[in-house]
Amino acid sequence: MKTFNDLRALIEDEIKNMALPDEPKNFYEPIRYILSLGGKRLRPVFALMACNIYNDDVSAAVKPAVGMEIFHNFTLLHDDIMDNSKLRRKKPTVNAKWNDNVAILSGDGMMYVASQYVFAAPVEVRAEVMELYHKTAIEVCEGQQFDMDFETSDDVSLADYIKMITLKTAVLPAACLKIGALIGGASSDEAQKLYDAGISFGIAFQMQDDYLDMYSTPEVLGKPVGGDVNECKKTVFYHKMTELMPKDRVGEWQRFYSNKDYGFEEKLQTARGYFAEYKVDEAVQKMVEEYYGEAFRTLDTVATPDRIAPLKTFMEKLRVRID
Repeated sequence: MKTFNDLRALIEDEIKNMALPDEPKNFYEPIRYILSLGGKRLRPVFALMACNIYNDDVSAAVKPAVGMEIFHNFTLLHDDIMDNSKLRRKKPTVNAKWNDNVAILSGDGMMYVASQYVFAAPVEVRAEVMELYHKTAIEVCEGQQFDMDFETSDDVSLADYIKMITLKTAVLPAACLKIGALIGGASSDEAQKLYDAGISFGIAFQMQDDYLDMYSTPEVLGKPVGGDVNECKKTVFYHKMTELMPKDRVGEWQRFYSNKDYGFEEKLQTARGYFAEYKVDEAVQKMVEEYYGEAFRTLDTVATPDRIAPLKTFMEKLRVRID
C-alpha cells in the first residue's frame, strides 16, 4: 500500500500541473495562489487512502480528490472575506492581496473547477460521486450560515453546535473518504462506514481545536491561546458550560462571555475559572475521546486490519496533532 508521503505527492503534483488559463490574470492567479499555500492536504489524502484500502492503484481517485481540495480552499477563500481575515497560513489572504471582489469571483470559479475535477471520477460511480459532492457542498454552506446565525443568538444548544460543526467541518472529510472508497471499488455499505467514521472524526477534530484554543500553548497552537473566548466565539466550551451550570447562573455566564471590554488575559483566565468550577474542561475532553473512539471503532469494521491500518495511523497522528 502507498504511504502518506506517496499519496500527498500525487496530490501536490496534480495541483502543480493544473491546466488553468493565464487570462484573465486577476481571475486565475488568485486560484493558483491560494492552492499554492499548501496545508496538510488532509481531505484529498483521506480520499486516496480510502481508495487504497480497496485498490492498489489510486490513480483514478487523484483528480476527484484534488477536486475536493479545491472546493475546501474555495470555502477558505470566502470565509476569509466574511471574517475580514488578512492572513491565511501566515501569508496574505486573497482578499488582502487583491480585494473582496476578486476573492468572491475567483472563489466562485473554484467551485466550478472543483466540479470539473470531481466529475473525472470513473463513469461507473460518477453519478453517485457527483451527487455526494453536491450534497456536501450545500451542507458546508448550511453549516457556515448556522455558524453566522449562532453569533447573534443566545438560544443555541450543544446539540445545535454539534449539528453546525457536522455540516461546516465534518461532512467534507467524510465525503472524501466515501468518494475514495467508491472509486476504489468498495461496496455501498463499506463506503458508508467510512463516511460515518469521517463524521465522528471531524466532530472530534473540531472539538479538539476548541480545546487547544483554551488550554494549549502559543508554540503548539501557532497563535495566542484564548482567541475564541476573546472573540466571543461560541465553541463547545460555551455550550457545555451553559448545559452544566445552574440555570440561574446562565444569564451571568452569557453576559460575561459576550462582554468585549475585558482585557485579553483577564477574559481568558476568568473563563478558565468558570470551566474549572464546573469541570467543563474534563467534560469536553470526554466528548472528544468519545467521538474519536466512535470513529476508530467504525473503522475496525471496515476491510481487513492491514488494509485499514494506514488510514487509522494517519487519523491518530491528526488526533495528537503530529505533522
